[in-house]
Amino acid sequence: MEVAVSILNEKDNYENAIKKINNTNANYLHLDIMDNTFTNTISFTYENAKKISQLNNKKLDIHIMSTELDNILDEYIKLKPDIISIHYESKDDINDYIKKIKDNNIKCSLAINPDTNISEIYEYLDKIDMVLVMSVYPGKGGQTFIMNTIDKIKSLNKLKNNHKILIEVDGGINNETIKYVRNYIDIAVSGSYITNSDNYQNKINQIINYND
Repeated sequence: MEVAVSILNEKDNYENAIKKINNTNANYLHLDIMDNTFTNTISFTYENAKKISQLNNKKLDIHIMSTELDNILDEYIKLKPDIISIHYESKDDINDYIKKIKDNNIKCSLAINPDTNISEIYEYLDKIDMVLVMSVYPGKGGQTFIMNTIDKIKSLNKLKNNHKILIEVDGGINNETIKYVRNYIDIAVSGSYITNSDNYQNKINQIINYND
């Protein structure tokens, strides 16, 4: 299992947070992009994201929460991240966006909200590289892990080998909630649990090394 550190709660202090992340063994920097269309909040601008990508020495994992993919997707493709996640719920037909991401040699991930059933994305599983399961409602950091997403993650895990997909979970991940999902996922996204700490590496270790 790999760890991605979200800097959503550090958007006013992201340079300092990135320096700390760079000095850990985290696998990814997870960047949440919100433009007030899919959520009621705004996070990082493209100019922020460009600077973040230059400061960051981890693989970049970009999570776009927007219904304006026609307008913004090309910008984030320019940053050449390792992964771009777009929301299944953001558009009626997302095949064109999946193709565009894949054609640029970037892993494509479909993010799904807590209320979305995984059966709704079955048709896309052979076209994408990863499913990002939201275990909180998109919009802000520091929320509590939603327990009924555990069954969804377990069900996806049974499909992952046939479809060659990775599973990422994002929302409320800490040294306690990781125990519910660690055996079924490939990437755990954790934000405020890590970034609210004085010792990022210690918190990452507690997620990676959790033992029952």
